[in-house]
Amino acid sequence: MSNRKELFLQILSQDKINRAEFENACFQGIPDGSGLRSTCWKILLNYLPPCRSDWEDVLMKQRNAYNQFIRTMIVDPNQSQDSSDHPLSSSPNSTWSEYFKENEVLSQIDKDVRRLCPDLSFFQQPTKFPASFCSQSLRTRVEQANLQAMQVTQSKAGGSQLIKPKKKYSDDECYQILPQGQEAHWEVCERILHIFALLNPGIAYVQGMNEILGPIYYTFVTDSSEDEVQHAEADAFFCFTGLMSEIKDNFIKILDNSQCGITHNMDSLMNMLRDNDPQLYHALTGRNIKPQFFSFRWLTLLLSQEFLYPEIQRLWDSFFADSERFRFLLYFCCAMLVAQRTRLINGDFIDNMKVLQRYPIETDIYQLLQLACQIKDGKLILHTVPTESPPANNAGSTARSPGLLGGLFSRARNR
Repeated sequence: MSNRKELFLQILSQDKINRAEFENACFQGIPDGSGLRSTCWKILLNYLPPCRSDWEDVLMKQRNAYNQFIRTMIVDPNQSQDSSDHPLSSSPNSTWSEYFKENEVLSQIDKDVRRLCPDLSFFQQPTKFPASFCSQSLRTRVEQANLQAMQVTQSKAGGSQLIKPKKKYSDDECYQILPQGQEAHWEVCERILHIFALLNPGIAYVQGMNEILGPIYYTFVTDSSEDEVQHAEADAFFCFTGLMSEIKDNFIKILDNSQCGITHNMDSLMNMLRDNDPQLYHALTGRNIKPQFFSFRWLTLLLSQEFLYPEIQRLWDSFFADSERFRFLLYFCCAMLVAQRTRLINGDFIDNMKVLQRYPIETDIYQLLQLACQIKDGKLILHTVPTESPPANNAGSTARSPGLLGGLFSRARNR
């Protein structure tokens, strides 16, 4: 057993976890396996309290509450015993009326979760613990809603014909339908997001929330004991809810230009870049490369679309353990820019947008973490990049040079 695993087991075995010591350890990276990351994220996202003696009661209460949400909130109006309640009812209390309203949001959720992390087969695979007590499959519900949306038109010959509505997604985005009684992991995510939208009508569902939920649910299923995996859906729901309570302002359009909105965060990133790398800052602004072209997605989705899932897990260890809560996300995004400074300073608008919107996948995130810490601690040292450097397509990133940034951060996933 590695020293880092021993350290985490020791910290987690305490009757009351020392929050500062725990966050510092998590910030350096949580080792893979043994359910450590799953447990640590639940603590960092305030799902589990610091006292171990309270864990069993909290988990039992929350998991039962979530199962109750499923039973009471996912309702099939066809099973209603009220004969006066029917699909054409104009009553404001009609179950059918609410059902149709919910379908509008549910259709968007269904579209997004079907294409959740398409490079990873995990979400297409069946879960070992489908919610058999759920009265209705949301996937089937959306398919029925789409069928009901078909229009009846008159053909040239005088007969009637059905016209399908425009597809919400292409055929290659539709996952293979599993046998009756089975659920794919993307369907579980669909249910989590649907219940979240129902419980939070003020924000409901905004495109991109699926990318926040994905890594949490994936971690709870793949990095937990068998006993914990059967409760991954409930645990992921509450951790996702807790995380959204902290970052929801990024998803609320009317708050974009407020002190807590996404525009303020993007401006903070550019100001940080200006203070740490004036040459790169002026190169980007001089080419009219605005932060919303790239950093809107970076900051809103916590970089969940820029890196592979194992790398996202490592990054989120530090983001969740950040004592300033997501301030380190800004430092890391600034490091992403600085790491590509040679290419960005010498590239034109099109070249730079290719780099920023499809960040080089070969980049070493541990070097980026090191660079982010240098920016955070005010220890970043840069040299002026000569403008007569080779063209952007041939220029390498200085941050990817072997040994340039050292190795303060342990490669926890390899231990």
